[in-house]
Amino acid sequence: MSAKPGAQAVSTIASFAAGWTKWLGDLVFPSVCPGCSVITGTHRAFCPSCWSEIRFIERPFCDVLGLPFSYDPGPGMLSAEAIANPPVFDRLRSSVIFEGRARDLVHALKYRDRTDLAPMMAGWMLRAAEGHLTNCDGIIPVPLHRSRFVWRKFNQAAELGRHLSILSGRPFLPETLQRVKRTKRQVGLSATAREDNLRAAFKVAAGHEPDVFGKRLVLVDDVYTTGATVASAIRALKKAGAAEVTVLTFAMAVTGPI
Repeated sequence: MSAKPGAQAVSTIASFAAGWTKWLGDLVFPSVCPGCSVITGTHRAFCPSCWSEIRFIERPFCDVLGLPFSYDPGPGMLSAEAIANPPVFDRLRSSVIFEGRARDLVHALKYRDRTDLAPMMAGWMLRAAEGHLTNCDGIIPVPLHRSRFVWRKFNQAAELGRHLSILSGRPFLPETLQRVKRTKRQVGLSATAREDNLRAAFKVAAGHEPDVFGKRLVLVDDVYTTGATVASAIRALKKAGAAEVTVLTFAMAVTGPI
């Protein structure tokens, strides 16, 4: 049976309104490259110049630390760093090298309130997770201390984690892990000073122990540098009985292939 004339009219009007709204939105907020702000054809699309500057982390890489190899040593190989200093997490995965336009994206999200970039960044992270995200029991963002949260107004790790939950369908657990110690900013600190700064900085919130005990978790952050922050967070999760913790970040600081 064909649709009634009234229903057809409503559908036509709705379609026209949607098109008009999109046109008006594009006029007020034109689609620009997230890297250099040049006009592009679609929102969150990079221009060719900026796109060429982004270095995605692809295999071959260390199965534990996710560090890219300069050659393919075969499946399951570990880097010298992973062998000499085994991390507290089970594995680390990151989508891009922390440099150039990728660094600009991290800073735009973190310091310039560009939360509109989080869905795109989360999409890249989902690809980098290699199935560890879709098979986990919960997604936990690295939390901010409440004083820093009040000043910044949002947690960039939580924004990424929220969109990763939407994309993967896995539970988002933003209140499970708490940052109980107000730490100094990590920028400029040595590796040892970072570890001292973050010692006992996190704990599993009271009443949220079942979120962690015996569970396979993914800990989300924006960028991995020395690993001091995620190591402190994971010690709290493992102390609460987490069976497995995968670290997933948007970017990783790497000096070069190994």
